[in-house]
Amino acid sequence: MSNVLLRVEGLVKSYGARRAVDGVSFQVRTGQTVGLLGPNGAGKSTTVSMLCGLLRPDAGQVLLDGQPVTTGAAGVKRRIGLVPQDLALYEDLAARENLKLFGALYGLKGKALDDRIDSVLGLVGLSDRARDKPATFSGGMKRRLNIAAALLHDPDLLILDEPTVGVDPQSRNAIFDTLEALQAQGRALIYTSHYMEEVERLADHIVIIDHGKVLADDSPAALHRKLASKALLRVELAEPAGSQLLDALRTQAGVTALASEGNALDIGLTDNADAVPLLGWLQGQGQRAVHFATARASLEDIFLDLTGRSLRD
Repeated sequence: MSNVLLRVEGLVKSYGARRAVDGVSFQVRTGQTVGLLGPNGAGKSTTVSMLCGLLRPDAGQVLLDGQPVTTGAAGVKRRIGLVPQDLALYEDLAARENLKLFGALYGLKGKALDDRIDSVLGLVGLSDRARDKPATFSGGMKRRLNIAAALLHDPDLLILDEPTVGVDPQSRNAIFDTLEALQAQGRALIYTSHYMEEVERLADHIVIIDHGKVLADDSPAALHRKLASKALLRVELAEPAGSQLLDALRTQAGVTALASEGNALDIGLTDNADAVPLLGWLQGQGQRAVHFATARASLEDIFLDLTGRSLRD
């Protein structure tokens, strides 16, 4: 992996008596995609604002290639592109005119600006809609144009804050295609999302924050290794399991967690290989499995294990 591009050190931000961000530290390397996860109110948005230099921290610092990113550091901030959750577009200006306006704000003009507009429209798959107004676009197309605007000045780091909110599956896949093309170019990305499957698909490193603190900062594989339950067995029995059976089930080899509701059992396992003998044990106890399925522990399971609450709480 290449050198560290972004270094976040001990960020603190309070609003009155409430500390929204409490000592957040992590790194982003060149070419790396970092998934930034946290429940609502965890401090993600405040952290993103400080990463971009839009908000001054009470303590700590953000360094891009060793240079501080502050509210007044225009030169350093130009190396960062932000795709905000709220769309930043002029609905009644053509897509190309929107990009010309944003490009001018970065000091781009003439052929250099025209070339960049052609490049980013091609990247996000909107070249054929360049003369159309965003007012005629779908939600997903607007999101893609938002990404194009953030890429105009060719930033080293792109920060995407919930870029797929409110878009249909086809548009979401188009956004993924764009981001994977950026990854192939070696662009560094920070990606916040409420959709675990998106982060699992895109991120090679994950930072989980809650109550303003970093709870995890590691690769997806390393986070999976920290879970006691590496696999899940979901079983639907013909009849509800009694308390004695559940107590005995908790003591079986490989069982790390157990939850029951009605006829359904959710069993955490140390490995998928533990599923077959466990199903045999249940049969030996006179239990008939109507349906069963195994699954690898997901990022959602890791998140719940660390925070005790859903990402959407």
